[in-house]
Amino acid sequence: MDKNLIWAIVLSTIVIVCAFMFPAVFSKNKNKITEEIPVEVNNEETTSAEVPELSDLLADNSEALVTEESTEDIEEEIVYVETNLAKIALTNKGGDIISYKLKNHIDTKTNEGVELSDSINDFNRTCALSIGPATEKIINQNFKLTKEDDKTLLFTKNVKVEGKNYVLGKRYTFKDDEYVFKLEVLIHSEDGSGINIDGTSYTLRTSPQIGPHFIAKQNRYENRQFVTYNGNKYTKKILGQNQNIKRFEKDFIWAGIAGKYFVELIIPSAAETMDAAFYTTEIQTDDYANAQALVSRKAFSTNDINDVYYMYFGPRNDKELKRYNIAENNAWGLGGKKVTQCLQTSGWLNWLETILKWCLELLHKFIKNWGICIIILTILLKLAMFPLSKKQSLSTLKMQQLQPKIQAVQKKYANDQQKMQAEMSKIYQEAGYNPASGCLPMVFQFLVLFAMYNLFNNYFEFRGSMFIPHWIPDLSVGDSVWSWNKEIPLISAFTANTLRLLPIIYVGTQLLYGKVTQYGGAAQGQSAASMKFMTYGMPIMFFFLFYNAPSGLLLYWTVSNVFQMVQQVIINKMMAEKKAELANGGDENKVLPPKAKSKAKAKK
Repeated sequence: MDKNLIWAIVLSTIVIVCAFMFPAVFSKNKNKITEEIPVEVNNEETTSAEVPELSDLLADNSEALVTEESTEDIEEEIVYVETNLAKIALTNKGGDIISYKLKNHIDTKTNEGVELSDSINDFNRTCALSIGPATEKIINQNFKLTKEDDKTLLFTKNVKVEGKNYVLGKRYTFKDDEYVFKLEVLIHSEDGSGINIDGTSYTLRTSPQIGPHFIAKQNRYENRQFVTYNGNKYTKKILGQNQNIKRFEKDFIWAGIAGKYFVELIIPSAAETMDAAFYTTEIQTDDYANAQALVSRKAFSTNDINDVYYMYFGPRNDKELKRYNIAENNAWGLGGKKVTQCLQTSGWLNWLETILKWCLELLHKFIKNWGICIIILTILLKLAMFPLSKKQSLSTLKMQQLQPKIQAVQKKYANDQQKMQAEMSKIYQEAGYNPASGCLPMVFQFLVLFAMYNLFNNYFEFRGSMFIPHWIPDLSVGDSVWSWNKEIPLISAFTANTLRLLPIIYVGTQLLYGKVTQYGGAAQGQSAASMKFMTYGMPIMFFFLFYNAPSGLLLYWTVSNVFQMVQQVIINKMMAEKKAELANGGDENKVLPPKAKSKAKAKK
């Protein structure tokens, strides 16, 4: 390699390494440590046969809040609810959720259910309310708790807003076998004046952060997204770090926060009563940025309101979400909201991803190892696309044959572009060559690659799926051959204290593949330098970019490289034979089409 190429590779590598490592040096990446909340089934008897009306509760709780700091004789209490799918802990402080663990989805770091109510603190909790706009603080006082049954809880509180008395209620209803729970917000106005603070009555929020807990600087394949749907258009915004509250300027019928594999949605039963949606990633505790959606309700001027919200807290997969598209398929009778719009898809290539997913799931019916299914599907796709690769190579060879004529025309008509294009078209027509024929196979292969990338990077079934014990125990995260506890400056920030073998194998196959594909003859000048950089420099950069990539995705790329190398060796041999025939004067009759053959004979 020449000196300039070496410097290009070194400098590019330094830039990428710094991008990954140095931010972590100047910031603390500590996992949030919270006190474990024991979650158990609450089988206590119902304290009352009927839940009292809000107007009655006002009389029962006649001591209203005069200021935010005033207190009532109610102690803080934590109550537990368990369904077949989740373990939930709620506090009467604000009537909020402080823990929401999914029983059927394990966090491999804690070996417990995935915690969807993450980053809880005294100033921000799941399903917390604030009176007025989204920028207002949450209600942080103790509510009275009434238990309807073991899965229905009502929290009530007297509050004073701008000198007027109100009764505020929050009723949670959970059901077995449902990832959706119902939250009712009930407000009774003593004088019928309603609540109007800058056009808003109150604001409801999702969890401060959706689990599992992750460090953004180390896991760049995980992110948090603000998602909404207005009945016609789905909107997704990938959230950056430490963003203050921002307003979403369009209407919505649901809004929420999504991670790679889990999602929280707020689905109001009456979308027309909603004022606006908001999102934020403002850092509040332990340098762990929030990722939170908030929705504000319009001001009202009636005595009582009973707003119903259906809250989906669960997997971001088609199997569970599609149940809530059709009312008959779920216990809530919820339908028509198209909540499956929040799924990770390839956009307009979703049809191709659906086909690939169907093929993958068909293989899994016979082979109960997702890693082996990835390998088989990758090989099948490479076999199916081999004719396209062969056609692309033949097209390249034809183009090389025509280069002397093309260069002569370009030189002859350098000052007449129109004449040059006409003569070049004539050359292509006589040779039976279509310049686009070499591009179309490449475009198709790129589309398949893009769809496969999205599928293998986000497929929910890969989460927790083992390929090879003690090496690739989970296809949704990076592999591991050795881990250490001691922090090593720069290295730990990049590697997450884990040595991974799959990225090394992948880069090795990428380097070999780059050498094998150089069958078109030696390039000259700037082209030679570019080719060397693509061959040696890009794989080195890929190593840093993909070190923490999901092992399922790296497995696909590695197998694709190996199998494509085999195909390329075959193609190279074919090209060498055709070039030898060309050198002996016999290739023309094999490469050129019949029309060109007859013209070639006539010239002879």
